Amino acid sequence: MMESASSRPGLADFILLLGRLLLSLIFLHEGLSLAANLTATIEIFEKLGLSAPIAFATIALQISAGLSVAAGFLSRLGALALALFCLATAFLFHTNFASQNELLHFEKDLAIAGGMFALAAVGAGSISVDHVLKKRVGNMHPLLRAIL
Repeated sequence: MMESASSRPGLADFILLLGRLLLSLIFLHEGLSLAANLTATIEIFEKLGLSAPIAFATIALQISAGLSVAAGFLSRLGALALALFCLATAFLFHTNFASQNELLHFEKDLAIAGGMFALAAVGAGSISVDHVLKKRVGNMHPLLRAIL
């Protein structure tokens, strides 16, 4: 079966894919780094007053939602989770605006959250697992179709 020109991915689809990959990169890198240095990670979290289960949850969120956004699989949920994570990180840990570095991290977290909220609104685009699932699964529950 031949694809029509209108069904082939266009420039916007490739830009959306690039945006997803760039947004997910920081979370995948950070999550894998935290997991690779688990003892140090738990110590850092404890110094911040956070428990080991919070460290594990953070690692799991960063890796799973990062993969979700990168692959475009349940990407709206992954993007929403990471947007909320960025807002929480900004407002809980980067509010010492007397420090230029903390202000930069605060602004970076807000910017990433904005990108993730935009992605949650528009979805992963046509170059994604979500798009393939929508096309292949005809009789899909309306809630699942909305999430994809």
